[in-house]
Parts: sequence; structure tokens; C-alpha cells
Amino acid sequence: MSQAQHKQPPQRQSRQPGSEAKMQPKPEFLPRFKGADKLKGKVALITGGDSGIGRAVAVHMAREGADIAIVYLDEHDDAEETKRYVEREGRSCLLIAGDVAKEEFCREAVGRVIEAFDRLDVLVNNAAEQHEGDGGGALDISQEQLQRTFQTNIFGYFYMAKAALEYMREGAAIVNTASITAYKGKKELIDYSATKGAIVSFTRSLSQALVERKIRVNAVAPGPIWTPLIPASFDDKETAEHGAHAPMGRAGQPNEVAPCFVFLACEEASYMTGQVLHPNGGTVVNG
Repeated sequence: MSQAQHKQPPQRQSRQPGSEAKMQPKPEFLPRFKGADKLKGKVALITGGDSGIGRAVAVHMAREGADIAIVYLDEHDDAEETKRYVEREGRSCLLIAGDVAKEEFCREAVGRVIEAFDRLDVLVNNAAEQHEGDGGGALDISQEQLQRTFQTNIFGYFYMAKAALEYMREGAAIVNTASITAYKGKKELIDYSATKGAIVSFTRSLSQALVERKIRVNAVAPGPIWTPLIPASFDDKETAEHGAHAPMGRAGQPNEVAPCFVFLACEEASYMTGQVLHPNGGTVVNG
């Protein structure tokens, strides 16, 4: 199939982190496998779980037997749609709207999970935002944008992990969403790329801090994936060509990334901590 056949129609959304309901074509998020109860009896909290990679992770983990709690900003239609698909897998789904950039909210969200399920086994830090610059460098980035990007993309990870670790026990797992930009950089996404590099270091350092508690911490660094963040971040032309320059010549789908999160959350990855998986369409990176 040619690269042209893999292009998306030009489209643009004006608000972060974007709405899946407005995308054409819709991202593919349903699992391609039969569940094997790899997460049976577990509870997973997924930030940014209403759409994109987060939605796919929620449905994939539900298929493996986990009850799900989703934290999202205010995209209620997307969140309700994700809940319906989780419940179709026979699992419970708790929706929690709020801003992960605020530490108090993160504590409240974890408290609601414990109140609803009385346990927390898996934390997926996935919420993010990004803003495209014109490639002119750091001078293009306002203080407000810089602060907002860091507060959401890395402060939020700290806040949520700190709150969750009060309740997580031996055998629990944290999976963080990094990005190929942490390794390659991107001149139009200097602040976003910097936060993703911070997430890699956060993952490695936290894994060392928690190894004696037998709580594993790993990350997934996706390449160009078709999610609402893309039309909410880039202009029509770049959105249409998203993923075309990957070695595979196309953008990936959320259900091509979500199995990495499932693997890192379950017992099959019991000897992995401080590591990063790279579903990126064939780009070779170190680390």
C-alpha cells in the first residue's frame, strides 16, 4: 500500500487535547486478541483514558480482566464512549474528570479509585498536551505554554504516582507514556519533547526507588500514532501527512500500541523495570 493511501484527510481541532469523536477516520482502538485473564482481579487507573492511546489501553486491559478508572480533562462524550466499550468487556469503569496538572485533584482521583474498588494495581500515566511551534526555537514558546505543558506532561505524572503509591502494593506496576521525541527531538515541539525526555528519566529513577517494594515502573515511547492530539496540535497539511515519514510509511493506530502497556502491566513482564518499549513504525532509537 502506498504512502498516499495511508494519509489522513486534512483536519484541524482548536482545543487540546482534542476529541476522538470529531476525527476522520476514527482511530482503531479495539483489541485484536482474545483475553487470557492476565489482569484478572486488578484495578487500573489510566490518565488521558478517554481517547487515543488511553482509550485503547483501557479497553485492552479490560479485556484482560481489569476494572478500569479513567481520568480525563473534560471530553465527556469521548469518556462515556470509552466506558461503554470497557463495560462491553464485562468490567467496571469509573470516570473521573479533572486536571492532572493539579496535585490536589490527583490525590482526589486516587481516593475515588480506592473508594470504588478498594485497591489500585496499575497506574498508566498517559495524559498529555502539545503545541506546535514554527520551528524557530525556544523564543516561540510563551511562559504560559511552557508551564502548562510541563505541568500536564511531567508534573502530573509525579503527582499521580505520588498519590497512587500510598495504596500500591508488591506486584503493582506503573507504566508511563513517553514518546519518540524524547530520543529524536522535534524542532516544532521543543517543550513537549523536553517533557517526554523527562518522563524517560523519571521512569528509570522511580524504578530504582521502588525496586525494593517490588513495584515495577516502565514506559512506552510511541512514534506517530493517530490520536486526537494530532489534529489538535498541527495544521491541516501536517495532520494529513502524520506518520508518512516513518519507515513503515504510515501512522500507527492506538491498538498497535496498547498491547505494550498490557505486557508491562502484567506478570509476563515481571523481570522488567526501568525499561522503555518503542512501538514507532520502525525508527531505531537507543534507550
